[in-house]
Amino acid sequence: MILGSARRKTCYYLLFLLLATYVGKSAASLGDHLPDFKECVKICTAENCQDGNSALPILLRLMWWTCPAECDYTCQHVVTDRRVARDPPMLSPVVQFHGKWPFRRILGMQELFSVLFSLLNFLAHWHGMSQIREKTPSWHTLQKYYLAFGYSGLASWTFSMLFHARDFPLTEKLDYFGAGATVLYGLFLSVIRIFRLDQESPRYKPTLRRLWIAICILLYSMHVCYLSFWSWDYTYNMIANIVVGMIQNTLWICFSVVRYQKTGKNWTLWPAIIVVWIILAMSLELLDFPPWHALIDAHSLWHLGTVIPCAWWYLFLVKDIRDDVHGERLKA
Repeated sequence: MILGSARRKTCYYLLFLLLATYVGKSAASLGDHLPDFKECVKICTAENCQDGNSALPILLRLMWWTCPAECDYTCQHVVTDRRVARDPPMLSPVVQFHGKWPFRRILGMQELFSVLFSLLNFLAHWHGMSQIREKTPSWHTLQKYYLAFGYSGLASWTFSMLFHARDFPLTEKLDYFGAGATVLYGLFLSVIRIFRLDQESPRYKPTLRRLWIAICILLYSMHVCYLSFWSWDYTYNMIANIVVGMIQNTLWICFSVVRYQKTGKNWTLWPAIIVVWIILAMSLELLDFPPWHALIDAHSLWHLGTVIPCAWWYLFLVKDIRDDVHGERLKA
């Protein structure tokens, strides 16, 4: 009975998220306002889209490309090629359209390398979860929280692949909500692990754990509701993720340093090193530049930069559980 109720609640929550993705506004970019771009799209649509999408190759139709979307994509590159040929590089002839750089489409995918690098992160989580299952005892109280971290990562990078393959309002919101959930779960996990709220004793810990779970669910629900029903605010979303991320990063660094000072074990410093690595990888976002050969930009390189620390993080999680098990045996 309880399991059925939980499943119904999960379905209702997923349905709510799905409906919420259809509410919101997209940000415009400089390229959208260029007169030659507007004229190009208008002429292309009038001349080529009278018969719907039938003229498109089957691969593009399978990737949900429509004739108007094809005209928009083609005109982005027509206008960009003209500006590059006409203007010197210092005038920044390459501009963004609909909030994104004009990437070259491959196999129907808008940002091939962001998709590939997201897939590498997905595989890092997948492999890390298998290592946790194989190398740590299932009865350990931390294992389920570490595996839940993996599931949040799998979902987030799946949504990332979908969004970078095809940019729709739905895939964009799934990508943002998935990333937000992963960042918030990282904060949730840091508090659970550092303060050992996974344990059942002392008696107050289960109460604190339930309170912390309720707080995180409330914060995430408020975050999704604000973006969905109040304002699709890119600046707010970025600031919210940065604040939550920096709090958990600070917690992990302090925990790592203090633990190393107590134990002298080199691997206890891994969280601090991994956090610094991820911060440096994220700084690539500040170096935004037009994509090389219209394929690789700073955002895709950021995704690439998180693959190794992701895999390394799971090595730490496995060692953390095994060390805790060893410590409990010594106490016994």
